Amino acid sequence: MEVFGIALTMLVLFVSFGFMVGVLFGFFGMGGSFLVTPALLVMGYPARVAVGSGMAFVFGTAVIATMKHHDLGQVDYKLGGLMIVGTTAGIEVGRIGVFYLEELGLASGVIGITYVVLLGAIGLFVTRNALKSDGTDSSSGHHDAADEEIDPDAIPDIAKKIQSYHVPPMMTIAGGITVSLWMVLGVAFATGLLSGFLGVGGGFIRMPAMFYLIGVPVPVAVGTDLFEIVFSGGIGSFLYGLEGGVDLSIVAPLLAGSALGARIGSAATSIVDEGDIKIYFGLMLLGGSVAVAFRQAGDYLGMGVLNMVSFALILLSAFMVSGAVIYSTVVTMRQNARIARSTAD
Repeated sequence: MEVFGIALTMLVLFVSFGFMVGVLFGFFGMGGSFLVTPALLVMGYPARVAVGSGMAFVFGTAVIATMKHHDLGQVDYKLGGLMIVGTTAGIEVGRIGVFYLEELGLASGVIGITYVVLLGAIGLFVTRNALKSDGTDSSSGHHDAADEEIDPDAIPDIAKKIQSYHVPPMMTIAGGITVSLWMVLGVAFATGLLSGFLGVGGGFIRMPAMFYLIGVPVPVAVGTDLFEIVFSGGIGSFLYGLEGGVDLSIVAPLLAGSALGARIGSAATSIVDEGDIKIYFGLMLLGGSVAVAFRQAGDYLGMGVLNMVSFALILLSAFMVSGAVIYSTVVTMRQNARIARSTAD
């Protein structure tokens, strides 16, 4: 049985996968390209269609998730605009680097190894620091608004050190934090450079960079990163669409699932403790690192079974982490409801 030109089982798979990625997208502020694109490649879609359709999905989901984060006051538009400027410049430099490596015949191997190492390193760093609570008071919880003053002790030590250097011009961002404009542009350029080099949205780099290097509260870092992805994903999907690289029979069911998932994930950032967000984020990256490593090994060795293992790990990672997000949200809401009832009594 076919619906809109695709088998019913594939339609259900795409909608379900879209929902899981949507939850992760809204919760972490990640483009999801390192999940969607590899999955489409393993399923046999041409690289152009996998990348283009993945970007179109990223764009649509980013719009949905950003609207929810806007309602929660978790988008710093001034910071987002500056990140777009710096990221755009970095992406262009990264693109030039890829073309240079292609001329040397080293692009595929270098990019694949960089991808695995970067995902794994960031995942380990975030998970380790989250488990150690970054030296913060776990009772500080989440923050509901971008303009809310935050506890200085809730800022990572790395960000405090960076903020101690006053290099004009200075600017005030989310949570009343004062930081050098050059630091913001530098972080944006560096993350854009890696995005252009790796061919991904870069949310898994940008979100922790905004928290650990600039000191932006985690929910606001997520919302602002999504705002930036709206522009980068929109431009990318438009350009790929002109070349026939966007397959709407893939994008539509993915977006159908993510429309609900992204709003659930976005709402969860104002409910679940920041420490949980960082732990889940780190585990997500570690899972992605292992999955991409299997895919790289499968391509190098010519073993299709490793590509299937990679696909299974991607689905398992998305299912487990999105499930953990939803579970933590439900548990926290029940705890808050019990506290409210006991207070009323």
